[in-house]
Amino acid sequence: MFGLKKKDKPPKNTDSPEFRRWMAEKLDGRSLRYILERDANGTDTVIAKGGVLSNFEGKFCVISGEKTLFCTPTEDLHAWEFLSLEGATLTGIDEITGKERTILAYYKYYRD
Repeated sequence: MFGLKKKDKPPKNTDSPEFRRWMAEKLDGRSLRYILERDANGTDTVIAKGGVLSNFEGKFCVISGEKTLFCTPTEDLHAWEFLSLEGATLTGIDEITGKERTILAYYKYYRD
């Protein structure tokens, strides 16, 4: 009984691959209202309305309609949720463009 670990607790080291996989699993399947991209100047631009976060076969992707907007290996994803828990910030090397991108994803409101 005392040797069991809680599965809902994140790993303590936020730079570890275990934490990145845990965060990707936590965000997997979330429906999105808005998807924004933050450029180097700190300006946010809406790139899509509506979408979903997907973690499948070692890839974490942001999908809107039939278009994949952002895709990075789960091991390279830096993700954290907003303090309000209304969305998440995703940073990683995008496989589509080959550049590092920062995506802000706002969740659709729903009750658990």
